[in-house]
Amino acid sequence: MKIITIVGAGQMACALSFPATQNGNKVRVVGTPLDRDVIETAKTTGFHTLLKRQLPSTGIEYYQIEDVNKALDGADVVICGVSSFGVDWFSDNILPIIPENIPLLSITKGMIDLEDGSMITYPQYFQSKLILNKKLSINAIGGPCTSYELADKDNSVVTFCGYDIDILRTLKSLFESPYYHISLSTDVVGVECAVALKNAYALGVSLAIGLTIGADGLGHEHYNSQAGLFGQSVKEMKHLLEIVGGGEENIILSAGDLYVTVFGGRTRKVGTLLGQGLSIEESIKQLKGVTLESIVIATRTARGVRVLAKRGIVKLSDFPLLMHVDNIINSGAAAVDIPWKAFETEKI
Repeated sequence: MKIITIVGAGQMACALSFPATQNGNKVRVVGTPLDRDVIETAKTTGFHTLLKRQLPSTGIEYYQIEDVNKALDGADVVICGVSSFGVDWFSDNILPIIPENIPLLSITKGMIDLEDGSMITYPQYFQSKLILNKKLSINAIGGPCTSYELADKDNSVVTFCGYDIDILRTLKSLFESPYYHISLSTDVVGVECAVALKNAYALGVSLAIGLTIGADGLGHEHYNSQAGLFGQSVKEMKHLLEIVGGGEENIILSAGDLYVTVFGGRTRKVGTLLGQGLSIEESIKQLKGVTLESIVIATRTARGVRVLAKRGIVKLSDFPLLMHVDNIINSGAAAVDIPWKAFETEKI
């Protein structure tokens, strides 16, 4: 039996408690300052108010943030369970107190663009935030997996990435199950960029949903247009993977994660609202209280690409869908007007 401490009572982090406890491990869930109600309810009833599922009835304990040191005592693995909006909080408050001998496994998807247009993954960002000379094994999870379906034990295929294959094998042994299938990769940049990019492009594909159902919501969802945007998304994501130096095989993670994201969740909702004609401000207002990581990653990626274009490293014309999404989100584009003509190619 191993002790797994989850910091951040998010949906995906807590969904991991199912395969973890099934394998006989002990799970400790620590809430952030924003998770107080989630932790209190789970502690008294076992119900996760955001995941909307009963968590495992045995092998799991709950802690408020004041008891984080107690939850870390004797732990074998720490899971970063915050959203991208909590990355800095985690870096400032949790990284410094994780002992060097305990590996970190992050579920947070996203990237950060730097001033020169380059983009780094959250594992790279965490590494940069470590205090001088501290060594910590930082690993992450990528792949097409929704928290709800993992909790329901639907077959899910993911990749654990990190720089030490032996540590990755140990982490895999804690979580693999008949329904949770884990590949391993030391290409951290490739895996993490692949799964981060899908949020931006899932928003783009979802524009087609709003366009076809219409402003009144009475139309029918069409799939030809979605498929066209899906294909263009994969093309642009593949190019972005090349730019960051990720292995091209990671495109299967981008495509798989894009597929599952378009079928439901927050990103589909905001893309659909934009396609129906709402402004980004109106869409965010309708989804009040919902974290919209897709807007963050789309903004950061487009900003990075624009800087790289100014430096002559890439061409904006190679990213027409990303640029259109960015114009809608950040430049006040009056309406969705998919640049279909820009997607056309001629191969001889």
